[in-house]
Amino acid sequence: MSGIRAVAFDFNGTLSNDEPILYAVYRDLFSEYGRPLPESDYYGALAGLAEEVIIGTWLDVQGDALAALVEERIARYVARAGCGETVSAALREAVAYAAKHVPVAVVSGAFRREIEPVLTAAGLDDYVTIVVAADDVERGKPDPEGYLYAISALDGDLRPDEVLAFEDTQAGVASAKAAGVYCVALLGTHSAERLRDADELVEGIDVALVERLLA
Repeated sequence: MSGIRAVAFDFNGTLSNDEPILYAVYRDLFSEYGRPLPESDYYGALAGLAEEVIIGTWLDVQGDALAALVEERIARYVARAGCGETVSAALREAVAYAAKHVPVAVVSGAFRREIEPVLTAAGLDDYVTIVVAADDVERGKPDPEGYLYAISALDGDLRPDEVLAFEDTQAGVASAKAAGVYCVALLGTHSAERLRDADELVEGIDVALVERLLA
């Protein structure tokens, strides 16, 4: 590819290999409230959606009750993943390589207070120009708002087709494509069939892949 002027990484399941941790947190939390979450339902219907949608839909709560459950979910995630070990060496090297050439963003449906501890622990603070989190948007993925926000914040002259995004869920791919971004989908969380709208499918993200896409 040519003409890429920024790279954006989704967080959960893409930059951070943490979907199993997320599922375990939801499973345990939801079980405590009397509605266990089967793994097939999480990966089949919920993974990649906004936090309020996942919790609100499964437990049928809203308002203050929903807000309290979101805070509890975040706290449990940080306790399990805040050490940064979910970000592989290959991903750390890929982010560092990308940052030498273009601005790097994280565009996620997760909240800033769970993203930033992982980035810091993984040593990525100096490489990420901007984090667009659930705190920054009104509509989560699959809505394109997060990507459009990132594009505007990175550079007022940046065009969507000059942005390369990495995603791992159907909702994430839909968000990136609706924003007009070139999207590479990481296989694992969802099947190739569910990620078919991505511009490219890959089994892993490393320096060689980023180098090729930025060339």
